[in-house]
Amino acid sequence: MLMRCVVFAGLLGLALPAAALPPSTPAATKAAVKADTPKTTSAGTQFVLPADWTMQASGDKITLSPPESGSQAVLVDVKAADADAAVAQAWKAYAPAKAWPLQVATNASPRDDWDQIRIYNYETSANDKRGVTAIAYRHGDQFTVLIYDVANAVGEKRGSQLRAISDRLLPKGYRRESFAGRQAHALDDARVETLKTFVDNARKAYDVPGVAIGIIDHGKVVFAGGLGVREIGKSEPIDGDTLFMIASNTKALTTLMLARLVDQKRFGWDTPVVEVMPSFKLGDAATTKQVLIRHLICACTGMPRQDMEWLLNSRDATPESVLKALGGMQPTSKFGELFQYSNLMAAAAGYVGGHVLYPKLDLGAAYDLAMQKQVFDPLGMKQTTFDYDRALLGNHATPHGLDVDGHTAVAGMGINDSIRAARPAGAAWSAVNDMLRYVQMELAEGTLPDGQRYVSKEALLERRKPNVAIGTTATYGMGLMVDNTWGVPVVHHGGDLAGFHSDMMWLPRQGVGAVILTNADAGVFIRGPFQRRLLEVLFDGKPLAQGDIDSGVARLKAQVAAERKRLTVPADAAESARLAANYRNPSVGSIQVEHDGKATVFNFGAWRSEVASRKNDDGSLSYVTISPGSDGFEFVVSGDGGSRKLVLRDGQHEYVYDEVK
Repeated sequence: MLMRCVVFAGLLGLALPAAALPPSTPAATKAAVKADTPKTTSAGTQFVLPADWTMQASGDKITLSPPESGSQAVLVDVKAADADAAVAQAWKAYAPAKAWPLQVATNASPRDDWDQIRIYNYETSANDKRGVTAIAYRHGDQFTVLIYDVANAVGEKRGSQLRAISDRLLPKGYRRESFAGRQAHALDDARVETLKTFVDNARKAYDVPGVAIGIIDHGKVVFAGGLGVREIGKSEPIDGDTLFMIASNTKALTTLMLARLVDQKRFGWDTPVVEVMPSFKLGDAATTKQVLIRHLICACTGMPRQDMEWLLNSRDATPESVLKALGGMQPTSKFGELFQYSNLMAAAAGYVGGHVLYPKLDLGAAYDLAMQKQVFDPLGMKQTTFDYDRALLGNHATPHGLDVDGHTAVAGMGINDSIRAARPAGAAWSAVNDMLRYVQMELAEGTLPDGQRYVSKEALLERRKPNVAIGTTATYGMGLMVDNTWGVPVVHHGGDLAGFHSDMMWLPRQGVGAVILTNADAGVFIRGPFQRRLLEVLFDGKPLAQGDIDSGVARLKAQVAAERKRLTVPADAAESARLAANYRNPSVGSIQVEHDGKATVFNFGAWRSEVASRKNDDGSLSYVTISPGSDGFEFVVSGDGGSRKLVLRDGQHEYVYDEVK
C-alpha cells in the first residue's frame, strides 16, 4: 500500500563521515545521554545513541531505549552463514515477549563498506499499535543486526532519532565518502545526458508514466524538459511547462512570502503569532503564547501530524476551520527537541502572512493574493497556481498510483482536493520552468536574473538555519531541509500527494540546482537516488544511485506481493454485509458504506475508495482502502451489532467512528 507504506530508506545510514569513535565495548549507560553520542558495538560497528536515550550492553547485544517505555532498538553482533541465520540469532539474543511473523525480507543496495544489507519486515496488526523491523548489515563474515521494536506513537514522535541510530551505522574504522573540498565538474552536455538517462531508466523501471526535470549550473538552466507522458496509455508528452502538484514544496514558497514580509517590517521571525493574529490558538494559552512566526513552519514545536483530519474530513473544510482545528492540538515534545512534521501548522504560517497583508479578505483569498503578489509575479512564475480548475484545463500531468496487484493506474484527484483548505502546506501546481526560476533566485541569494534585489539575503537564509535535527546528517529550517550526508550542504524539500512526488534541491557552494517532478506514487523512490546521482556526476562519486534503483524496484514488488496475500479482494461479502451503512467521527467526518456489485466502497464525501478485507493475526478484521492513490487507510472493525464501530489510527491518534442510525 504505497500511499501509506513505511519507507526505510532513511534508516539505511546516510551521513557525514563520523569522527573517530572509541574502540572499546560500551558499558551500560544507566542515565540518559544529553546529546547524540557516538558509540561502538562489541565488534566495533559504529552507531549513535540519541539524546535522552539510555543504553544497556550485555555481551554482543546492546539495547537502546527512548524515554517512553515499551519501545527499543537492539543491536546484536553475530557471525553466521547468511543474513537469515544472523537475524535468527539476533532475535534469540533479544528474546521479546512476542514472536512476530515475517512478512517479507528484501535486500537493499550495499553501501558504506557493508557487503550486504537485508531488511526484514514483520507482521503486526493495527491493534498492536507498533512496527517491527530488522536490518542485517554484513561486513566480511561479521553481521550487525539492528532490530526496531517500536510503538507507533514513539516511532512517529522519535522518527528522527530512530534515523540517528542508523545514520552512522558503519563498519569498524570506516569513514564515509565525502565530497567536502572537491571541485565540482561543470554540467556539460555529456553529464546532463547522463542524468537524463538515469532518470528515464529509473522512470521505466518503476513504471512511472512521466517525469519532468530541470538542472541549473551557475545560474544557467542547462536542461528543462520532460520524459514520458502525462497519462498512461496516452501520447501527450511531459515538457518543461507541464503542471504537477508540487505538494510540500509549497512550504518553501510560503516561507519565501514570509521572508518578504520580514523585509517589509510587517513582523519579525521572532514576533509572537498572537501579536499579528490575536485569534490564533493552540491547545492551551501557555503553548499559544510561545509560538513565534518561525515556529509555524519549523517542524520543531512538537506538534504531531494530524493529517487524517484534513485528508478525511475535507468536504466542508475551509482555511478558517483548519485554523480552528489547531485549537485542539497539543505538542507531544518540547519546542526544538524533536522533528515532528505538521501540515496544519504550516498552513497557519501562510494564512497568518496573508492576513497581515490583507486583513479584510477571508484567509484563503488573502493567502492566494499574497503569494501571487509577493512570490509568483516577482519571480515570473506565470503558470504556478492554486486554482485546480485552471491547472486541470491546461497542460497538466495526471496522477497515478498502484492498484492492489502493483500495476500502475490512474489515481483519482479527490484525495488531493483535500489539501485545498490547508493549501499553504502543499496545494500549489507548478512546472519545471517555473520552479527553476525559484531555484535560481535561491542560488543567487535573493537577487533576480536582472540583478534586482528581490529579498534580503538575511531574511532568505534565515529559512535554511537549523531549527531541529533530522537524524545526525540533516536539519530542518523553515520549509527547507539542509542535508550534509555527503559532506556538502544540499538544500532541498520534497513533496508528496496522491500520484505526485517531487523534490527541489540546490548546492549553494557549487551553484548547482535541480528539480524533479513525477506523476506516480512510485516516483517517491526516484527522487532520493536522483539527488545521489547528481552528486556522483558532479564529484565523481561512487556509483551508488543505480543500485538504489535496482534494489528499490525489487523491494517494492516484494512488499506489494506480500501485502496482497493478506487481502481479500473484493472484500469478504459476508463480513462486509455486517457493516453499518453510515459511520461518523467528529474529527475526521463521515463514511458511507456502499456496495457496488461485488465491491465494497467507503465514501468519505470528497473522495471514495474500494476496500479489501483482511483477517489479522490477533483475530480482528480490517478494511483497507485499495483504490490507486487512495490506498492504505486501515479501519478496524469494533463494537457489536448493537453499536458498530470502525477504528482508524495514525502514529499518535486514534479515531473511533460510531454507527449513525
